Amino acid sequence: MSSRLERITSQRLESLNRIREKGIDPYPHCYHPSHTVKEAVALFERGEKAENISLAGRIMARRSMGKMIFADIRDGSAKIQLCFRYDILGEENFRLLDEIDIGDIVGAEGKLFRTKAGEITLEVSQFTMLCKSLRPLPEKWHGLVDVEKRYRQRHLDLISNEETRNMFMSRSKIITTIRNFLDSRGFVEVETPVLQPEAGGAAATPFTTHYQALNNDFYLRIALELHLKRLIVGGFDKVYEIGRAFRNEGISVKHNPEFTLLECYQAYSDYNDMMSLVEEMASYVAREVLGDTRIMVNGNTINLAPPWRRIYLRDAIKNYCDIDFEDYPDATSLRSKMEERGMEVDPNKGRGKLVDELISTFVEPNLVQPTFLIDYPVEMSPLAKTKRGNERLVERFEGFINGMEIANAFTELNDPIDQRERFKQQMRERAADEEVEVADEDFLEALEYGMPPTGGLGIGIDRLVMLLTGQSSIREVILFPQLKTKQDD
Repeated sequence: MSSRLERITSQRLESLNRIREKGIDPYPHCYHPSHTVKEAVALFERGEKAENISLAGRIMARRSMGKMIFADIRDGSAKIQLCFRYDILGEENFRLLDEIDIGDIVGAEGKLFRTKAGEITLEVSQFTMLCKSLRPLPEKWHGLVDVEKRYRQRHLDLISNEETRNMFMSRSKIITTIRNFLDSRGFVEVETPVLQPEAGGAAATPFTTHYQALNNDFYLRIALELHLKRLIVGGFDKVYEIGRAFRNEGISVKHNPEFTLLECYQAYSDYNDMMSLVEEMASYVAREVLGDTRIMVNGNTINLAPPWRRIYLRDAIKNYCDIDFEDYPDATSLRSKMEERGMEVDPNKGRGKLVDELISTFVEPNLVQPTFLIDYPVEMSPLAKTKRGNERLVERFEGFINGMEIANAFTELNDPIDQRERFKQQMRERAADEEVEVADEDFLEALEYGMPPTGGLGIGIDRLVMLLTGQSSIREVILFPQLKTKQDD
């Protein structure tokens, strides 16, 4: 600890001891305030009787004026001013205030009034120490430029930064609203395993762990898909899960290795139905949480109201980089064309990965307004049904907003023979590229019992929250984002 921090901590420990010497427990078991701060203020503003009010919260500021002390406390709802008066509390209780520091948590009882400056204030008749803080809150927290410190010490960020608290309250409301939307349409929320013997459902590198009781390696799931589709086989016609997924990849403003994913599946539907679902869900959530389908992102007004623009993937790539992937039916020819354009291309990447690189490099940054890219090469989507009338493509779309992928959906492949062949082809590519779909024998067996035509959808919750709260980094919307290991000085 720094010398200043050591000094302050030492002073607070001495204060703690003096409180205990007075026979006061500085860490009581509970306290039951009659109101939250927000409720109490609303009560007063309605003109109702506001006596015998009890509140609890953390002291954020204090101002001494001789025999009157003002303090600001904050609970989980709002902030309010307290007024401690010598003539009301008496000498012994008033002197106890000398032992209370900024950061301490107190309970206070009294009546509400409005000061001459117009501020609603609790005139305290008695107070209770609820928790003695041994470390000082950071000074001028709003002026800190070390954003990593905010992420590492999120508790301090939440204590001191109202904007951060409001953002995470919005996140909670967004997720609740998504659940309400899906529940109202007959979807059933389920839970599926996080630890899996095979990491399937997406093309990504998994995190590996060892299950000691079984003496086998297991994987943290990279997607929720395969178990949810087994539930469709079992007769759940509409299912969804909001859960954590894990991908052993880099960290960026758009990527965190541990993230929240919504996946939902609807029997007897296709990717067109999923497009409608995404449009309706996004606009519904925006209206419920923000009061409008229009959001402001990086100076752009984005309208989430349906219908969203639909562009064939082939046309989008031709438009933005003048490459028609249909003219290059294999990885070698497409790689050569990309190198002609001056791109550095990994020689181990298959055709699907190369097309994906064209999307992320040339197309994605241009998709500001809500847009569906539809109909992808079959190599990119081993779990999707081929497009009606063109077996080189699959019925898949990705939804983009503000240059960022938000949603991914298929008309799900339900032909077990075709699915097995697709997995075999993917496994042949695995030696060159670890990020390919892994064959899951249990899923293939389930598929052989028969899965109805199904539309499937995945939405990155963290990215959706970024958009709706105006954040530019995924770390701002995850309470405890992944960071590099903190090194000692």
